[in-house]
Amino acid sequence: MKQSRFIRVSRGFIVLAGLAVLLVSSCETMKPVMDVTTAMGVATGTITQGQAESIKRTTTAVGKTLQDITPEQEYYIGRTVAATVLHQYRPYDNEGANRYLNMVGQTLAQASDKPETFGGYHFLIVDSQEINAFAAPGGLILVTRGMLRCSKSEDALAAVLAHEIGHVQGQHGIKAIKKSRLTSALTILATESVKNLGSQELAQVTEAFEGSISDITSTLMNTGYSRELEREADQSAVKILRRVGYDPRALISMLTLMDQRLQRGGPGFAKTHPDPRDRIRDIESMVKGLPAPVAAPPARQVRFERSIGAV
Repeated sequence: MKQSRFIRVSRGFIVLAGLAVLLVSSCETMKPVMDVTTAMGVATGTITQGQAESIKRTTTAVGKTLQDITPEQEYYIGRTVAATVLHQYRPYDNEGANRYLNMVGQTLAQASDKPETFGGYHFLIVDSQEINAFAAPGGLILVTRGMLRCSKSEDALAAVLAHEIGHVQGQHGIKAIKKSRLTSALTILATESVKNLGSQELAQVTEAFEGSISDITSTLMNTGYSRELEREADQSAVKILRRVGYDPRALISMLTLMDQRLQRGGPGFAKTHPDPRDRIRDIESMVKGLPAPVAAPPARQVRFERSIGAV
């Protein structure tokens, strides 16, 4: 009985020791240490060779959650997320409106703190009456027709796009999946640290990583970002709008109109974003003391109505 307990504790120690090394080291540094640790466990009979391989595979998998996601990976994650969203929301077939949306969006993106992404920024209107917009990692931004109908000027439209660019700039989607993936993996490891890691547990760890796409999609379409991240995106939007020459107060007018039209507890924006009134109070503090806005050129409103008026 004592020996059995010793073996279980030793197994747990090896897993947790390997995890501790992982948390403070790169995967390159951690690998030889883990190889030595598991080899010692096999040599002393504390664990079997199969258990050693399970431990190494699991800790390597967890290590992937701590690595920085490259721009290329972010791009492909974003494409997959956007494709998943477009499975539910059909693209709106209006070449002129989409071209105009991209003209405004690209201008704003170039004024952001992240003007370039691996695949570039792309903006698309989706055919839905919901009031909503989505920013997939890497710069793929989708805006519903319902959201565009809340926009009464190019400044208001720019406010929506600048906010979504703020999410891309802050890598909010990536941050969300890294947290959820790491939490799932560590939970499994904590549970399995005092018993053998079998194929089922390894499958669960793998599933935690492979679920990253559904994690982002669920955040965009079901739960939304935290108020803190929404506030960060609004702060970025205010800066971007000012740099381009749009009135950042358009964020307030846009949210005020949306607040009037949103169905509390309904689908879309009302489901995935903080109460517009809370955001309005935050934005008012951000724009307080800014110079009075300069009147927009008449041509700006003309091109907006010509491109978006029929949407």
